[in-house]
Amino acid sequence: MLPRNLRPIRLSRRLEPFDSDQFIFELKIDGFPALAHFESGEGQLISRNGNVFRGFVDLAAWIAEDVHVESAVLDGEIACVDDAGRPVFRDLLFRRRQCVFIAFDLLYLNGKDLRTLPLIERKAMLKKLLRRKRVTAENPQARHSRSTPPNNLP
Repeated sequence: MLPRNLRPIRLSRRLEPFDSDQFIFELKIDGFPALAHFESGEGQLISRNGNVFRGFVDLAAWIAEDVHVESAVLDGEIACVDDAGRPVFRDLLFRRRQCVFIAFDLLYLNGKDLRTLPLIERKAMLKKLLRRKRVTAENPQARHSRSTPPNNLP
């Protein structure tokens, strides 16, 4: 049984840019932060407030088709991208394009809590998990789309 009290990790804001070997830097995607819960072939996308994204039931089902595991929780964002592969928040709000789920982290896998592992190890596991499916995984962000994902998404 997967925990239902998890929330997507919130971004940290800094007043000044910095560089450190102790951090992994990722681009901010203009989308809805979400956790993708998968269990026994069923999938749900959960908001940062713990609500099921009912408007993205098809996207959750498509991802579940590709992630053949007993159970998993992925942290990421729901987004819409333009023809050049750039996220467009307005398109997401009005569902003008097909939505994608961009996975950043693998929190649980087959009943095991992975959050104590270093982030870089979880990202490697996520990439391996998604590479075996129709999902494209590129470090540091894994992408999922029912159709072919854009190659140039930042």
